[in-house]
Amino acid sequence: MDTAIPTNKEFDFAAGELLLVNKPYEWTSFDVVGKLRNSFKPLKLKVGHAGTLDPLATGLLIICTGKMTKQIDTFQAEEKEYTGTMILGATTASYDMETAVEETFTTSNLTDEAIRNACEQFTGDIQQYPPAHSAIKIDGERLYEKARRGEEVELRLRSVTITKFEITRIALPEIDFRVVCSKGTYIRSLVHDFGKALNNGAYLSKLTRTRSGNFKLEDAWEVMDLVAVIKENKVIKSV
Repeated sequence: MDTAIPTNKEFDFAAGELLLVNKPYEWTSFDVVGKLRNSFKPLKLKVGHAGTLDPLATGLLIICTGKMTKQIDTFQAEEKEYTGTMILGATTASYDMETAVEETFTTSNLTDEAIRNACEQFTGDIQQYPPAHSAIKIDGERLYEKARRGEEVELRLRSVTITKFEITRIALPEIDFRVVCSKGTYIRSLVHDFGKALNNGAYLSKLTRTRSGNFKLEDAWEVMDLVAVIKENKVIKSV
């Protein structure tokens, strides 16, 4: 990918830099932050991200350094855009490929028209339950930690806004889609609820964040390319 910042730019990471990164598959968002933070050593520098991506998702992750970390909440609140693939005809406990298939359904009775029409009820202001396998904290512990131990978790409805939900390819059992949505939207929950709306089942098999606010994935760094630039940079300043 093209880099978001020219490699010959003089950085001032302590004063604050905003960096766009393409999160790799199976990396956590914290893995990316940790890799970049380590590249700054021996300088101790604040590094944070604006908007968590699940390990099985890829795409745009906004990283802030130094004093720019004070603006993380602002960046995190901005509209997001995703593309992805769902599998119709089955469900999983995690709503994605992290856990095994639980139930299966026939898709022979589903028409392209019914599939596309089902998107309409998920456009606008809606409510959704987060997945039990999510990073939301209850009593200081992530929900997915409780779910992996088989414990019951109390899920609370969340209000979110879906500006755009469109089907871009139908090749059952696979369906490709694009979503534009507000902060806090769980695409896994959207896919799960979409399957239920068709009296069927669905789980997420692929997800990429392509935009956050005005920032686009096409302008993001690959993680190791950015690490190399940071290590080569000679103007890293302490706070």
